Amino acid sequence: MLSRVAENIYWLSRYVERAENTARLVRVNSNLVLDTPRGITPGWQPLVDITGLLNEFRSVEREPNERNVVRFLIGDANNPGSILSSLAAARENCRTVREVLPRSSWEKLNELYLYAKEHVQTGLTKGGRDGFLNQIIAGSQQFTGLLASVMYRDAAWQFARLGRNLERADMTTRIIDVRSTDLFPDDLLESRSLDTLQWISVLRSLSGYQSYRRHVAIRVSRPDVLGFLFHDSVFPRSVLHCINAVDEGLGELENTGVAMSSVHGLQRKLRQTKVAELSQSSLHEFIDELQLGIMKLHSRLVKAYFLPPMPLDKTA
Repeated sequence: MLSRVAENIYWLSRYVERAENTARLVRVNSNLVLDTPRGITPGWQPLVDITGLLNEFRSVEREPNERNVVRFLIGDANNPGSILSSLAAARENCRTVREVLPRSSWEKLNELYLYAKEHVQTGLTKGGRDGFLNQIIAGSQQFTGLLASVMYRDAAWQFARLGRNLERADMTTRIIDVRSTDLFPDDLLESRSLDTLQWISVLRSLSGYQSYRRHVAIRVSRPDVLGFLFHDSVFPRSVLHCINAVDEGLGELENTGVAMSSVHGLQRKLRQTKVAELSQSSLHEFIDELQLGIMKLHSRLVKAYFLPPMPLDKTA
């Protein structure tokens, strides 16, 4: 497979996952506003912090209020991480590799992008936001489902799998890191009573609330949620499950040595760390190390599969 094709499929999968995750974040925070007691409002800046785009946000917006953050994350064409920008980038990557992907997947992604483009203004309103975000999430899942159900399990499929799971692992760590500390203002005397609501919000951001209640515990607590989201090998959005999926995908490819060593390092770190026992500062350090490991793994994938070979020096 050409490195250009592999790279486009990898990024196509990452961008679709990014659009879905961003839609999940905005939807959950919007619903959380309705669930919190009167007079207590969860902040909106943590959503920007999760995406790692705080500097970009400050360059175009002054206040991290609901209106500005929602506009930035949903429809800002200058924000490379907005839903609209992510779907546009995914569509362009998909367009260039249509001969490799199932025809139905291109049609679904094109349909999803056009929907987002035509209805983005509706998505910015409080009345239309929920319906818009639900459509983005459903369309992203339909696209991923189409690939899973009809795509040939060759190298192209493995690169799509690598992109999706690496993006998902990165987003899961970001959500836990930011939401576990910054969801409500520190000076609220009632903040301790909001602890359960905060961790429910973390689970719902990852669509893990129902699975947690069924397979872990009825009561939602910080130690149990951390163990579930980091260590559960069966829940599709846990960090360990995502890294294991990357391991399996790489196992079907050639030239995996350096990248595979990064994967195994991440797996060891996850299995050896008792996240439920970590203090907040230690948890933050642990997540920083994981994110650096994910970035290193991405860099090694780029070097192994996507960069063109260096030209031979004919003067040597």
